[in-house]
Amino acid sequence: MSVTLSSTKTRAALRVSARVSGELLIVLAMTAVAVWALGRMWSVVWPLIVGLLLTTLTWPIARFLRRRGWPPALAASVVTVLFLLVAAGVVALIAVPVSSQSGQLADGVVEGIQRLREWASGPPLNIGDDQITGAFDSATARIQDSLGSMVTTVVTGVSTVVNGVVTAVLAIFLMFFMLKDGPRFLPWLERQLPGRLATDVPAVASRGWETLGEFVRSQAYVGLLDAVLIGLGLWIVGVPLVLPLAVLTFVSAFVPIVGALFAGFVAVLIALVSNGLTDALIVLAIIVVVQQLEGNVFQPMIQSRGLGLHAAVILLAVTLGGSLAGIVGSLLAVPAAALIAVAWNYLREQLGEERQEPDASPGGDPS
Repeated sequence: MSVTLSSTKTRAALRVSARVSGELLIVLAMTAVAVWALGRMWSVVWPLIVGLLLTTLTWPIARFLRRRGWPPALAASVVTVLFLLVAAGVVALIAVPVSSQSGQLADGVVEGIQRLREWASGPPLNIGDDQITGAFDSATARIQDSLGSMVTTVVTGVSTVVNGVVTAVLAIFLMFFMLKDGPRFLPWLERQLPGRLATDVPAVASRGWETLGEFVRSQAYVGLLDAVLIGLGLWIVGVPLVLPLAVLTFVSAFVPIVGALFAGFVAVLIALVSNGLTDALIVLAIIVVVQQLEGNVFQPMIQSRGLGLHAAVILLAVTLGGSLAGIVGSLLAVPAAALIAVAWNYLREQLGEERQEPDASPGGDPS
């Protein structure tokens, strides 16, 4: 039997589609405006985000002290000082052993370069010293030609370091004020917002705060797992500076992709200059295996449990964040996705309708 399209239903469907499309365009436009505004204020937003993440990491200690009767300002000051001492201790734990063995490492680097030259001069490459010297001369000439761009790169790097220091200082101050006055923020926010927003916004903010705490703790668990596994592998191979390298691995876990690459590069370099090429390749294999397990197994599993996100969603979020905003996007992708999920779940709760369960008694009449 042939079916004839109803013009009335078709027009109604088109009107609904047009209305929904228009509403979606408005939402996308407002989202684009919000992202643009955040980009313009990034010099303030980025320290605020870092301070918020640090606060979620240190808040359990401050909360413990406040419950023991400590004044908020004193508890926040003690926690901030402890955090700075721990950070300085981590830097010292990495820098002191490295500096004490810097001479040995430098000799190892020179010896490694000499071995590389000897290997290159033999079969199958058979590269002579004159060819190596010519290559060095050519590289020197290129460096001299690109001196201007190198100066610009150095100035850009110095500016980046200065901005990083300023961001760190602002984040520490913001962490102190959040630890001190954080519990008063939601009541203040309730008094500032009108009507239904006075209930909805603080509720979403409270859930978002718990989600950020889960994110920071999950990153710490992943970093600890990486540090233990890689440190154990370095100890078995016999690479020096095992403890500083394990600490560096733990700290680098908080910076996705680049942090792991940096920590792995340092470990392989130290293995190369101290133990030789074979152990360096073994260390490289250990790091690759651990990083693959972390990125594809451990991190999605731990974060999916703590954040309520599926492992595939986390992988896609990190990929999208990295493609849109590089390292910062990779760092913020997972907490941003978790916060979006929190807001969406709360919206569903508020817009959902409670379903009436059918009565199981005979006759269907409520008792």
